[in-house]
Amino acid sequence: MATSEGTQAEIGQLIADEFGVNADYVSELLSQFERDRSSVDDDWRSFFDELLSNGRSVTETEPGPRAVEPAPEERAQTASIRVAPGAIQATYEWGREAEAPARKSAQETVAPAPATQPQAAIVAAEAEAVERIPIRGPALRIAENMEASLAVPTATSQRQVPLKLLDENRQVINKHLAASGRKVSYTHVAARAILKVLESFPQLNDSFEEQDESAYRLRHQQVNFGVAVDVTKKDGTRTLLVPNIKGADKLTFSQLLDAYDDVIKRARTGKLQISDFQGTTISLTNPGTIGTTASNPRLMSGQGVIVATGAIGYPPEYQAMSPEGLSRIGISKVMTITSTYDHRIVQGAESGAFLALIDELLRGQHEFYDQIFADLGIRYRPYRWAMDVNPAILGEERRRDVVRKQARVFELINAYRVRGHLIADLDPLGCKTVQYHPELDIETYGLTIWDLDRQFITGGVGGSETATLREIVDQLHDYYCGKVGIEYRNIQGPEEKEWIRARVETEPPPVPAEVKKQILWKLISAELFERFLGTKYLGQKRFSIEGNETVIAVLDQLIDSAAPRGIDDITIGMAHRGRLNVIANVIGKFCERIFTSFEGSIHPNFPHDQGDVKYHQGASGVRE
Repeated sequence: MATSEGTQAEIGQLIADEFGVNADYVSELLSQFERDRSSVDDDWRSFFDELLSNGRSVTETEPGPRAVEPAPEERAQTASIRVAPGAIQATYEWGREAEAPARKSAQETVAPAPATQPQAAIVAAEAEAVERIPIRGPALRIAENMEASLAVPTATSQRQVPLKLLDENRQVINKHLAASGRKVSYTHVAARAILKVLESFPQLNDSFEEQDESAYRLRHQQVNFGVAVDVTKKDGTRTLLVPNIKGADKLTFSQLLDAYDDVIKRARTGKLQISDFQGTTISLTNPGTIGTTASNPRLMSGQGVIVATGAIGYPPEYQAMSPEGLSRIGISKVMTITSTYDHRIVQGAESGAFLALIDELLRGQHEFYDQIFADLGIRYRPYRWAMDVNPAILGEERRRDVVRKQARVFELINAYRVRGHLIADLDPLGCKTVQYHPELDIETYGLTIWDLDRQFITGGVGGSETATLREIVDQLHDYYCGKVGIEYRNIQGPEEKEWIRARVETEPPPVPAEVKKQILWKLISAELFERFLGTKYLGQKRFSIEGNETVIAVLDQLIDSAAPRGIDDITIGMAHRGRLNVIANVIGKFCERIFTSFEGSIHPNFPHDQGDVKYHQGASGVRE
């Protein structure tokens, strides 16, 4: 069975009506389905079965439709054009495909030009042959929808937003997420800002509908956030898909990040479902990825606003400046955000205020970045927006302020060496309480985000004489505020303090793979030992090491590295907690002795192990 051309057109129109800009994607899935039903998911199979069953079909042996002579009024709109040999002769009809043959034989020629015709006109008549590919199916319907969208009274508001603060806080976020393999883009943060602003402007999530010659405003109960995804097909052509994230307004930033990345991944791997295209209420498109500064995207049916973010870069008049020059005068990268809206339900003032509030959020107002940091479990305060005061460009009378700012940098460095351990990430339970100490905040010293890319004397940090403030702060944070807190500035001897500082403020060498495996094995052994005791000897008094298994791996590595350092003897003093685990997994093979004690028996080699003395045991061993 084969569908007729008329039925194919009807099916194409149904797909275009239902899926709009996503019709190309659905049309390709339909072609796959017709070749192999198993190549699409169950939801798509059910949809295509229902779609095709409602269409007319004819057998391949049935005669095709006969050519119909056009009506006189239709013939009046038909124009035939003859062109030079080898060129195309096409018959055009207003509003439909041409039914005449696309080419004429090469023998047909144009009439010779009159003797008085200029030579240039004769050359122009010999036009180069071109190929005209008819647009059919969903692609034709999309083109018609684009023309029909011109009837929607839309308008566009634009706003240019500085991204200095967004850029700085995004770097902090991505550094925090690096271990998990996640990454936050500018678009993720812009999407979050749009969703937060909709809490203040819920009417921008409405849409317009006209039915039975009456106009209606449709108020949607949730935000189905459309995400424009540019997809490159196998043949190299590109198409735009706009799936949506259901209930995006109810998601935390971490959940939005996962949902956003998931829908983009499924769009690029052809795994989108029917529901992913249905019910979009507001969309975000990002033409900035291909370098477009600003755009006025088409507003699709069913939504009142579409937001577009443009390319990110320095203003054109500063693009030839060096990074040092840009930092010196405090120039920020900018991004143009546009809001294209249905003027029947959204007014220009609302759209302008909508963009203004997005601007405020991206500048850090209303605790926007604080909430993002909290959602992601980042226990540090984000950077703040501030005015830039750079005495280096304010003339000779401000030279003293340059020295003062350098002195303040030295104060910040010393504060990290003394107080850095107060905000170290030492909580094994991952508590989300913000770790903040004013002495470790650059604002306390009159420094701002605009100083982060400016050069200062380091005072020995990182082993270099000068570095940017960003590099200084990042290195100090890694040295003193990581998973290990270091406090040594209370030591009185300056030589001792300098010796420790020189070793703390260095990049640790990479850990060999064999050492990593040994550490992992010791952690597993420590956990399994305690799990076995807790399961096998239920109810017996225990002083387990649970929650502090890292001690086993650390002690093991310290003992292994002792001999090369010339250490011959090690004595460990311990309280009850974790003692047996250390004996079993660090000192030597004493599990049989320990288990005998828990059984209530006396090991023949250790007759003194009796009574309630299991956690009083001692042991000795030799490590070669």
